[in-house]
Amino acid sequence: MTSGLAVGALVAGIASILVSVLVICFGVTGSGWTGVWAAGAFTVLGVLAGAGAVVAGLLARRQIRRPVSPPAVRFTGRGLAVAGMSCGGAGLALSLLGLALALLVALT
Repeated sequence: MTSGLAVGALVAGIASILVSVLVICFGVTGSGWTGVWAAGAFTVLGVLAGAGAVVAGLLARRQIRRPVSPPAVRFTGRGLAVAGMSCGGAGLALSLLGLALALLVALT
């Protein structure tokens, strides 16, 4: 049975990357400080989704590694958990990079 935490980590990680694309778009194309405010709002969402993906991935890996007695169900999905952590970390970093880019564009 696939771990629900692993699937959730992957979904949150992909969402974090998609939100980071919004941060970059609002930061580069936004008009002045309005773009920075919009980028900042989406940065909070991207960082929260990325951090949630990393935490859920770590918890899923722990759940998958845990030994179980024979009548219990053993969870699978280690690759999903690792992919979720990777996507979450990338989305988190891209969101912060997008916010820095938005500030740079607004100041110039």
